[in-house]
Amino acid sequence: MNKYNIVMEMNTSTVVTEYEPMQRKSDSYQSEQALENGFIRMLGEQGYDYLEIHNSETLVSNLRKQLELLNDYNFTDNEWDVFFHNNIANSNDGIVEKTRKIQEDYIQVLKRDDGTSKNIFLIDKNNIHNNRLQVINQYVENDGNYDNRYDVTILVNGFPLVHIELKRRGVALKEAFNQINRYQKDSFWAGSGLYEYVQIFVISNGTSTKYYSNTTRESHIKEQNGTRNKSKKTSNSFEFTSFWADANNKVIPDLVDFTRTFFAKHTILNILTKYCVFTSENLLLVMRPYQIVATERIINRIEVANNYKKMGTIEAGGYIWHTTGSRKNFNII
Repeated sequence: MNKYNIVMEMNTSTVVTEYEPMQRKSDSYQSEQALENGFIRMLGEQGYDYLEIHNSETLVSNLRKQLELLNDYNFTDNEWDVFFHNNIANSNDGIVEKTRKIQEDYIQVLKRDDGTSKNIFLIDKNNIHNNRLQVINQYVENDGNYDNRYDVTILVNGFPLVHIELKRRGVALKEAFNQINRYQKDSFWAGSGLYEYVQIFVISNGTSTKYYSNTTRESHIKEQNGTRNKSKKTSNSFEFTSFWADANNKVIPDLVDFTRTFFAKHTILNILTKYCVFTSENLLLVMRPYQIVATERIINRIEVANNYKKMGTIEAGGYIWHTTGSRKNFNII
């Protein structure tokens, strides 16, 4: 894979203002493998590092290395063993607990061999580009109910935080959604259990691409197993997966265009660190593009008013206009 050095990255808006679709489209890929190869190549062009990681042992080894780089600290073997099994891969933790560690408790305390303590960041939310993005594919998990091979995963500081499942052109998008549900039941919890750290899922058949949160998947499984009222459609079903769009709310469905926007490093890191909301009901909500646009415009209005010393005046004000079904209970903090 060709290497590209990022010369400069700007703190631009998370959602692209207006996107002109590429002439090259994903329908030119005739197989899942070709689609996967093209997707990984595009990520490489955007500054992601590709790794040959296909099993739990190398995934854990890379996680240790990435956390050492992020925290400028080298674990002793004993420190890492205790920290990994107690703080990262605790057998008592499931999706909810691991999501909380990424969204809220991302500073974990390491007990060093000399008896002192040190804060270890799992992710840097203040300086998002301190986080390292890597991509792996065809990861194999043999310790679950069935042997599974996953398509493409984005690692952030070694943690699998975004997983992508691809289907060939013409296959219904829901097939990818259902396959991720099977992985959850069969193997995401197996081995080191690191795949339970995935925060966002992306599903695509090349021409249509959507994203959704980990609790969308988990709650959908509960509905399918009869632990929820099936007669009542909830926000945890396939119908509530989201399309990505530009600031004019023009949908960006093709995987080529989706990759160039949603997976821009600044965008995906902003989404993971700022625009995921972990609720008091232990649900992870990933904001939709129009919600992100509205939030950033409000913040920008506040910053401008402050810079021009207009705080408290009419010029500093504005309107928040909610339409039906726009999730008015989605609080901006």
